[in-house]
Amino acid sequence: MADRDMLIKQTQFTKTYYRDVYPAIEPTSPSNSQAGKVVVVTGAGKGIGRESFVKSFAKAGAKALVIVARSSGPLEEVRQEILSISKDIIVQAVVADVRDANSVTALWETVKEKFGRADVLINNAGTLNAGTVAEEDVDEWWLDFETNIRGTFLISQGFLKLLGKESKGTILNLSSALGLATVPGLSAYSLTKLVAHKMQAFIAVENPNVVAIGMHPGLIRTDIVTGDLMPFAFDTFDLAGGTAVWLATEKAAFLNGKYVNVNWSVEELVQRKEEIVGQKKLDLVLSGEFGEQQFL
Repeated sequence: MADRDMLIKQTQFTKTYYRDVYPAIEPTSPSNSQAGKVVVVTGAGKGIGRESFVKSFAKAGAKALVIVARSSGPLEEVRQEILSISKDIIVQAVVADVRDANSVTALWETVKEKFGRADVLINNAGTLNAGTVAEEDVDEWWLDFETNIRGTFLISQGFLKLLGKESKGTILNLSSALGLATVPGLSAYSLTKLVAHKMQAFIAVENPNVVAIGMHPGLIRTDIVTGDLMPFAFDTFDLAGGTAVWLATEKAAFLNGKYVNVNWSVEELVQRKEEIVGQKKLDLVLSGEFGEQQFL
């Protein structure tokens, strides 16, 4: 029988790893409070968006949650789930397609009208289509780019414009370890996650007031995890949600522009802060020896 932690160990960056929420990332901890913040979550109608991000930020005491999905069907249920956690949270449901510029513009106009600003954006909406480069229909292959790249760009741009250059903000992009791997049949999805990671690096460099972090949510038993991955999918929704809450605090600012796996210990990441920043770890880089000096 396969070790259910095998994939976690292969991507292990900290000595300690987790598969469920733990004290350092507990959303109800005062040190992780999101009090006063307006949090926007895309793809909030189901899966990780609903079970991880929405519920954890509600537990962390956010002032308002803007829940975004392509259809209105599940949003009322999500709203009631939020209010069952805290009746003090303002919940704004918005139907929007992240791939459509007009729809995204309308979303941010609603946020501006209701709250004047947003403090945290969680780019969770995404798609995964399988097919090899040789056999996949080009339009089917490109669908992941429409949502995972175009959608992430449009939503992020709207957030940045509303935020301006003075107020502090946080963007959390739902990343994936698959963006760093070469898995046959997943070229489109993998490439979109790779590009999205580079996009957040540009956001971090171009906007000193914004912290942008890519977060691999772990292996959770959702409809996007199938087949060979199922025997290893034991991470909880609370682990992803708690990590996201922690990443939206000042403690995580040193991870700006970087990639983080929810299985890693955030306490150990903080302990290794100087190493991570100074040696540019957790960045996407080309490995090798470069420069003429090596040949002199």
